[in-house]
Amino acid sequence: MATKTKEKAPAKAKADAIAKAKAIAPDVPARIGTTPETDLRGLPDIFGRLIEDHDRHRALLAMIEVTEGKSADREALFEELVYELKSHAAAEEQALWSTVLRNPETTEFARHAVAEHKDIDKMLDDLTARDMGKKKWMERFADLKHEYLHHIREEEQEQFVESEKILTDADRKHMRDVFERRKTEEKARAELKPKLKISDIA
Repeated sequence: MATKTKEKAPAKAKADAIAKAKAIAPDVPARIGTTPETDLRGLPDIFGRLIEDHDRHRALLAMIEVTEGKSADREALFEELVYELKSHAAAEEQALWSTVLRNPETTEFARHAVAEHKDIDKMLDDLTARDMGKKKWMERFADLKHEYLHHIREEEQEQFVESEKILTDADRKHMRDVFERRKTEEKARAELKPKLKISDIA
């Protein structure tokens, strides 16, 4: 088991992550409510870094939910959410799951996480194709929010917990470095990509 040396206090780590989301639309409230219990938040390793992103994503989801119509705030927040989720998933797969997949003890956890990434990616592309000023967009967004919060809860309370058992401190620190580099690269080339042309009538 890796040493739980904190990079920063969990409450500060969460607050800092929310502040990054708030910078996109400072006037929109970011009420994320309670988050799953974890002792990984604030760690100076891959898990602490991934949870930092998760908290940022929770804030973006909460902020989008309280916007109205095809507003500038909703557009900016959704664009950031798409770039964040796509780059986060790709970098997470390269930095963490590619290694965890190779261990028989954790293969299924990794496969499950990667499969859910694909589902979420499709939901983002579907939303991108729709008119965000219409009711149907918010209904689809609610589905995305539910799916993503379920996904990161599983990661934080199950998949990360099992994965950390097979990784050394050095592994976890190296994975964080890989994640940071890959996420920057992935976010720079992420796109708002509609799944298909949709004529919304609802």
